[in-house]
Amino acid sequence: MTLRALDLTGRVAVVLGGTSGIGLALARGLAEAGADVVPSSRRREQVEAAAAEIEGLGRRTLRLTTDVTDRASLEAARERILAGLGKVDILVNSAGRTKRTPTLDLPEEEWTAILDTNLTGTLRACQVFGRHMLDRGYGRIVNIASLASFAALLEVAAYTASKAAVAALTKSLALEWGPRGVNVNAIAPGVFPTPLNAGLLEGTDRGREFLLRTPLRRFGRVEELQGACVLLASEAASFVNGEVLCVDGGLLASAVNQ
Repeated sequence: MTLRALDLTGRVAVVLGGTSGIGLALARGLAEAGADVVPSSRRREQVEAAAAEIEGLGRRTLRLTTDVTDRASLEAARERILAGLGKVDILVNSAGRTKRTPTLDLPEEEWTAILDTNLTGTLRACQVFGRHMLDRGYGRIVNIASLASFAALLEVAAYTASKAAVAALTKSLALEWGPRGVNVNAIAPGVFPTPLNAGLLEGTDRGREFLLRTPLRRFGRVEELQGACVLLASEAASFVNGEVLCVDGGLLASAVNQ
């Protein structure tokens, strides 16, 4: 096997939550590696802008809005992609939400909403697009886990629970679907400021603690997640299945830093 195995030319990728932050960076990375990419989310204006970026890289795309809490929207998107691009080879599940709330005061509605997006939304997307992949006998699914898949983060219990479950779901699907040609893996990003979490990180004690515990002594840039995603989506990772790949600047390897 050579580095040509990283080439995604001829592949079709769907990136849910792919119009901002980490998801948009991953959509760009897949397109730069040769794939046709459909970046999708709930907001029409963001879908339009992301699709224009993909076209600017010389790749095919479609302008589709989706909501991972709405199975029908995912099914409709799948059918339009199959009609317009012929197949789905790669699925990236990057839609997510979080909110900092002391757990004692956590409303059940907030808990349910976060799990419905981060965990059940991932399951829905895997089911909807995975069925097509299993029928074809080929697919690459990349879920977005978190540091919280492995270690608790203060006052984001719903997010932490959801991301720990995403890691477990990834392994479960790898076990079931790997024998049928669909590899299922996940990326666990370290600390990457995005519109989703910037308010929790920038100029805060929380952000300073993350920096102290990260051996590289900086936050990540979302583009630094592209290599991991391209790898897991490619034939270079044909024997990688059920893996949760940490891209965290060494944070999870860290204990005492001074």
